[in-house]
Amino acid sequence: MKIDDYQLLVHLFENQTIRATARKVLISQPAITQRLKYIEEYFDVLIFLRTPKKLVLTAAGELIIEHAKQLLKEERAVHAQVAHSKGVVSGKLSLGVSSLVSQHYLPELLEAYTAIYPAVSIDLITGVSEEIRQAASDFHVCIVRGEPVKDHHYSQMFSDPLYLCDTKPIGGNETRPFIEFKTDSEFLKLIEGWLLNKKGLSIKRSIKVDQFETAKQLMKRGLGMTVLPQSILDPECRELPHLALEDHNHQLTRETWLCYQPRIRSLPQVDTFVRFAENKSWI
Repeated sequence: MKIDDYQLLVHLFENQTIRATARKVLISQPAITQRLKYIEEYFDVLIFLRTPKKLVLTAAGELIIEHAKQLLKEERAVHAQVAHSKGVVSGKLSLGVSSLVSQHYLPELLEAYTAIYPAVSIDLITGVSEEIRQAASDFHVCIVRGEPVKDHHYSQMFSDPLYLCDTKPIGGNETRPFIEFKTDSEFLKLIEGWLLNKKGLSIKRSIKVDQFETAKQLMKRGLGMTVLPQSILDPECRELPHLALEDHNHQLTRETWLCYQPRIRSLPQVDTFVRFAENKSWI
């Protein structure tokens, strides 16, 4: 059944004859008779009794006409809502975001974005960047650190220099605990390579935590040293001993990327969020 079939039933009910309905909808009488036959076969009931003067509704026909009127009313309501929504950015925005970005930057970003686009509904998943990359097809937009998402369009949000931080002078004779944290394998390799080549640094691996922020808080309380990105170094950390991670006099950094599939950007809520994020000053 098409919406036009329900509209035809209402026209037949209102005009009471096939002839009058044909004049109203500009369709031939045989064509209307054939469509009515199809509709009655679809419901497997007789909807109208054909009398010499007019069409008379059967009991089943009364139910079907009420259903047709309600359906057409709902159809008009949907059209009105769609017309009203034109020019209004709305819909669901699905985001997969690195834990570090979600902790330190995303709340402010989403607060500002939803203030401008209140009709947009936010779906958010946060986690390790590697997990977000693996599930990238589930999101409209991904914000990840390290490497961008393959087969996606991407733009760099910011570059994050890395530092080894401690409460005690770095490179002394004392063997210090090294506080490890959960992160992607690519970043672990970067740190491992730097530690392996750093001479005069004596560490022991005795603490492993869930994320950067936990490692930072343990480090600040003198429980060991850890590697932290510049973006989460608070004023207290900057006053503590810290050493830039360098390779051949080149500062090692952690890149942050905004990633999405180009076709997805045609959605207004995605396009506005991408432009909003790209125009933000992150550090």
